Amino acid sequence: MATQERELRSNLEPLRFAVAEAAQLLRMSRAQLYNRINEGSIRPQKDGVRTYITRSELERYVNSLAP
Repeated sequence: MATQERELRSNLEPLRFAVAEAAQLLRMSRAQLYNRINEGSIRPQKDGVRTYITRSELERYVNSLAP
């Protein structure tokens, strides 16, 4: 049973990313990402004191940049 659980976890893609991870995915600095958050271009998700960016929000932001 533990093997099946490990396989399932390895096949799941993350639903949200820490700011540093999201910045790396977007190929920008953390400071640039925080600027986008502060200007309202990217909507963060708070969990206590931690800030995350959801996968769907990253996709929405990238699609909004397309010509």
